[in-house]
Amino acid sequence: MEERMMTQHPQKKSGVNIRRDKYEQVRAAIEDALQESGTQTFEALNKTVGQKLKGNFEGSIGWYFTTVKLDLEARGVVVCERKSGQPQTIRLQ
Repeated sequence: MEERMMTQHPQKKSGVNIRRDKYEQVRAAIEDALQESGTQTFEALNKTVGQKLKGNFEGSIGWYFTTVKLDLEARGVVVCERKSGQPQTIRLQ
């Protein structure tokens, strides 16, 4: 049986129950991308993660990226800066 986990949300909304192996795969891609480049916009990081996982991931990479990014933000692993009129930027804590 596959192991699952409940994600967290930075605004204390309900998380989602996802497979731990998929979570770990996307988490590693996010952390690798941010270690390589520092701060990235949401769109650029989503694209980078998609390129890292392409062909090695089953499911919607964009959906998992958003879900895991929100969880990492809630856990204090990444910092997301949202400024009016500017793209959201993401960096490691």
